[in-house]
Amino acid sequence: MFKKVLIANRGEIALRVIRACKELGINTVAVYSEADRSSLHVRFADEDVCIGPSKAQNSYLDPKRIISAAEVTNADAVHPGYGFLAENADFAEICESCNLKFIGPPSEIIRMAGDKALAKKKMKEASVPTIPGSDGIVKELSEAYQISEEIGYPVIIKATFGGGGKGMRLAHNKEELKKGFEMAQLEAKAAFGKPEVYIEKLLTSPRHIEVQILGDSFGNLIYLGERDCSIQRRYQKLVEESPSPGIDSDLRKKIGESAVRGGKWIGYESAGTVEFLLDSEKSFYFMEINARIQVEHPVTEEVVDIDLIKEQIKIAFKERLGYTQDSIKIKGHAIECRINAEDPDRDFLPDPGEIKSFHLPGGHGIRVDTHAYAKYRIPPFYDSLIAKLIALGRTREEAILKIRRALDEFIIEGVKTTIPFHKKIFSNQKFISGKYDTSFVENLFKEKIERKDHGDKKGSEIYQRA
Repeated sequence: MFKKVLIANRGEIALRVIRACKELGINTVAVYSEADRSSLHVRFADEDVCIGPSKAQNSYLDPKRIISAAEVTNADAVHPGYGFLAENADFAEICESCNLKFIGPPSEIIRMAGDKALAKKKMKEASVPTIPGSDGIVKELSEAYQISEEIGYPVIIKATFGGGGKGMRLAHNKEELKKGFEMAQLEAKAAFGKPEVYIEKLLTSPRHIEVQILGDSFGNLIYLGERDCSIQRRYQKLVEESPSPGIDSDLRKKIGESAVRGGKWIGYESAGTVEFLLDSEKSFYFMEINARIQVEHPVTEEVVDIDLIKEQIKIAFKERLGYTQDSIKIKGHAIECRINAEDPDRDFLPDPGEIKSFHLPGGHGIRVDTHAYAKYRIPPFYDSLIAKLIALGRTREEAILKIRRALDEFIIEGVKTTIPFHKKIFSNQKFISGKYDTSFVENLFKEKIERKDHGDKKGSEIYQRA
């Protein structure tokens, strides 16, 4: 097994990786920016190295600084966590050239998955259902017009190398397509350094379903059920659950087998996620591959009782997968919500600052992944995630009751958080019934504004701005 792993990340995921490494008998190295000197991942790692100033571009996003930290501490592997350099094929390649094992897929797989147009092409080759749209990059507006007419409006323009909702625009007609096409290209260039976009048919109010896969370097690949990530705002996930309340056992098998078929076709290795959209007719379509561990991986861990981070590390060390598809059994129901330092009443405006008081919920079936504590100062430079709250119940109804109870016990004072917003979600009848889709949060805000403004035009204008 590896002797020492450097964690090229921060916050709760860095702490999560440190715990997995220690349970495997591996020493750990934490890297941190000047803003993260007091973070728990620094305290609990065996060694730590400051890699630069607060801005991520000069610390967590700088491959040279991270490689230097690995060399001076004699680390033999690097775990990227999620975000930052986790899906940076160049960084993975640099690690490989420096005899540092990158704990994740090989660089060529990351590069292929990051090119969403190419990934879609590969899934088509593997007979995985894909959303109608362009076969690859759309370079000219005239081509965009032609494709959109063929598949029919509305369409969605997506950045080929994008993620997190950046470089995405909707178009319901030719005029909107012209404006959206140019804006998506500009945003893609600014966010990802590449302006390439592609076009897909817009599925109205689908469910967002993602399948967790694990593959080793010997050609073994399995799926570990699915997660429903439909509760999201501006393409950012807020709540995840497994299994999905919108999927039965037959459909689960079909989606899972499609994910495995696609993964095997491209030779996928490590933990990853194959994402799908599910329409109202129960037809599913490939959306993208996330070649990394996901923020929401704990909900899968809870229902299949497998530590996905440990599996990532073992696979990277060239161990064979210790599970077969038949050995994977889903037991119970898990729900995760992301507790962010944001003010839901002010359009989810981030609210960094010092946490004055911090009390974690507990009890049977409750898990909290966090790097925060009382007197910890949330820096303004990074993602606003404070904690992930996960509830496991024997049934979905029990999991909902548990997470509602846990939210009541969760005390964070000093900064605004999304706890009150999550309480509303888990008390909402549409969520409780399981009959929701990706328009859930949008409709929730729309209903709130309509109640406040009694349906007048001013309320509608506020909603459009939001």
